[in-house]
Amino acid sequence: MVLKDIVIVLSRPKEGGNVGAVCRAMKNMGLSRLLVVSAGPLDKEAALARALHAGELWENAGRFDSLAQAVKPYPLVVGITRRRGQKRKHISVSPETLARYLSARPGQAALVFGSERTGLEDQELSLCNLASHIPSDRAFPSLNLSHAVQIYTYQLFRVLGAPGSVQGEWSPLDQSALETLAEAVTGSLASVGFYKQAGRTEQERLLRDIFSRAGLSPWEGAYLRDLFAKAAGLLRKQPAFYENN
Repeated sequence: MVLKDIVIVLSRPKEGGNVGAVCRAMKNMGLSRLLVVSAGPLDKEAALARALHAGELWENAGRFDSLAQAVKPYPLVVGITRRRGQKRKHISVSPETLARYLSARPGQAALVFGSERTGLEDQELSLCNLASHIPSDRAFPSLNLSHAVQIYTYQLFRVLGAPGSVQGEWSPLDQSALETLAEAVTGSLASVGFYKQAGRTEQERLLRDIFSRAGLSPWEGAYLRDLFAKAAGLLRKQPAFYENN
């Protein structure tokens, strides 16, 4: 993965000036792809003033009504959040670790930053495959939006901006294909009575995240889907299966 494969996503930004500062932070480090999601009216003059000579990022930014729609094309979606909890990710990596991880895999990635006031909400983070956080002092852990973006873009530039970086030889499955694969796998499990209780939805989300982080190619995804389908089919042919079901 190289810098052009990274997109910065701002979900529900409140201040045009903050978005402009993000544009400048991105251009400083060689990133140019910005998506803005569910934003209310933003002050264009304030945005362009803070962007300085990066105004084209503001002008060319993609605008979306939902985060799900914005990140759907990307094989890997990373939620930037310092908060943890029962309904949030179990794995969270630092900006440095994230940059190294991205450098070793092909395809594209979306880095999602939440609102200046509330950060990423649980539902937004559930659309992400991996969480990342900036270690900070517990007494005052919240960072300004553009400052957080600057830290990530700096680390990405240090690792991915080196001359000679090459893109991978395959394109990983996007979010739509990952969800279809996870549904197919759990469908095979369901066909042999695996889900006696609730939990299939949570398992589909877990499998989707695991498959995303593995960077599965379309061929690998199809192979895995067929493998589970064949195993389920063989099990259904066993006499004991019909005796117990």
